[in-house]
Amino acid sequence: MDVLAEVKKRVVFLDGAMGSELIRHGFRSETCPEEWNISHPEVIARIHAQYLAAGADIIQTNTFGGTAAKLGHFGLQDRVAELNTVAARIAGEVRDREAPECLVAGDIGPSGKFLKPMGELEPAALREMFAVQAAALVAGGVDLLSIETMFDLAEACLAVEAARSVAGERPVMASLTYGVTPRGYRTMMGVDPRRGVGALLEAGADVVGCNCSVTGDQMIELVAELRATTDAPILAEPNAGQPRLEEGVTVYDETPRHFATAGVAIVGQGANIIGGCCGTTPDHIAALVRALRP
Repeated sequence: MDVLAEVKKRVVFLDGAMGSELIRHGFRSETCPEEWNISHPEVIARIHAQYLAAGADIIQTNTFGGTAAKLGHFGLQDRVAELNTVAARIAGEVRDREAPECLVAGDIGPSGKFLKPMGELEPAALREMFAVQAAALVAGGVDLLSIETMFDLAEACLAVEAARSVAGERPVMASLTYGVTPRGYRTMMGVDPRRGVGALLEAGADVVGCNCSVTGDQMIELVAELRATTDAPILAEPNAGQPRLEEGVTVYDETPRHFATAGVAIVGQGANIIGGCCGTTPDHIAALVRALRP
């Protein structure tokens, strides 16, 4: 499937959350999610298979924290190539077995570090960090690269540039995380949708969008703002409601039915690619697909 051609014909479906699904399978926060690609490959494969069965056209690798900076929190900074490549191969094997027509996206999240002058990281070093991760995902066989949950536009653009440098003909998707403020939707660093979209496209993204932080209902308005700025394909991945703590566990209350209803409206405002972020499950994606697929 050529995703850039497909979005001109129909809505394309992404998968949902990986992190909250790992927790449902016994993952604990003191361990490294990406290490589970080695220690629990069967769990990762099962989650991918469940999203494909739900109707996802694109599954994303378990590599959200796959940069050296993130892996360094667990002493795994020297295993970037291994963990990312294995993750891509797991997803690819599941796709080949369960839904050969679907795609695997190499998932790239924020580094967790700040660029100078707010932090100590030089732009060139951060770009190289992302390039190493992206190259490992490409080596593992991904069909496209997905940069998501970025709150710092400068970091997001460096990630896009890095991905573009190793992607070849593979599409690069990039999404920022916006929150509701008195001035409208803004990233944590104060960037509005128009500026965010323009910068990501200039950096080389083929698809731009938004994910996390907001609910499906809020993302309806946000996607409308994004669509007003560009004719490029737009992706949207809302959360399953707002998180709350219940006996020390983060819970998301939005039902698959409500999530799907919001999803229909999000697509109506211009989203071409839609999936789910925090708290979403295969049931949420299945409901979304049923509501939107002819």
